[in-house]
Amino acid sequence: MSATAPLLLIGRQGQVASALQRLAPTLLPERPLVVLGRPDLDLAAPAVELEAALTAALDRHRPALVLNAAAYTAVDRAETEAALAEAVNGTAVGVLARQCAARDLPLFHLSTDYVFDGSGERPWREDDPTGPLGVYGASKLAGEQALRAAGGRHLLLRVSWVFGHEGANFVRTMLRLAADRPALRVVDDQVGGPTSAEAIARIWLTLVPRALADPTGFAWGTYHVAGTPALSWCGFAAEIFSQAVDLGLLSAAPTLEPIPTSAYPTPARRPPNSRLDGTAFTAAFGLPQPDWRDDLHHCLLAWTSQP
Repeated sequence: MSATAPLLLIGRQGQVASALQRLAPTLLPERPLVVLGRPDLDLAAPAVELEAALTAALDRHRPALVLNAAAYTAVDRAETEAALAEAVNGTAVGVLARQCAARDLPLFHLSTDYVFDGSGERPWREDDPTGPLGVYGASKLAGEQALRAAGGRHLLLRVSWVFGHEGANFVRTMLRLAADRPALRVVDDQVGGPTSAEAIARIWLTLVPRALADPTGFAWGTYHVAGTPALSWCGFAAEIFSQAVDLGLLSAAPTLEPIPTSAYPTPARRPPNSRLDGTAFTAAFGLPQPDWRDDLHHCLLAWTSQP
């Protein structure tokens, strides 16, 4: 493998894909980053067509490692678009994983806290039984299973409550609503760890050189990464507003009313306990779980400088 062989990023416009494109030139300047997204690569295409497109892309670019940051993430819409969610999050991941395994090409992939049923209060460990509550979680679990079944070298990170500089996310939604409303009702009985796309991208870009330098000794497998400390959506909103006021993005914080999930019905059920235990990840790689408060500050700070 050439020392300058590129990384191949699957996904272009998502939160993590955007963060990777922004951070890679600084954090991993020695590795070119080739980006494949729609219309170059349609993960919802029939498997035969997708296989042909991936074969052509891998032959053309000859990457050192593949980063899959593409996914169907519309949790509620997935309930009525199950076939599309399964195609992108399940079938396409299997096609990609088999292609990579056949070439002995390492693959980094992302999954979600939604593969669990959200019961209890203990943070979920990697070997806990899965039990998704909806179509989105089931489709992501299908992708996990296909990835493992392919038998190739892979790093699968389950992450939770992703937010970032680009794209639609809870932080943007809260700021938009706060600009128009003096009071907001936010769910307070779902608990998890907000995780920034930038933190995920930094972790991947830190681990890529290790994986390529020592593929035999690298701790491949499934791990959990989640922002700390865990809290409810209402608690997250309170910190968003506090920091936004301090940075001048809001003139005043709206009044927050904590509400139960039952008061805010959605098409898809959410896991009440989305806590992820990152102990195994930190033990394997020596990297701490990210502090979402710092990442939120940097995210909001970046927005203050935007026109």
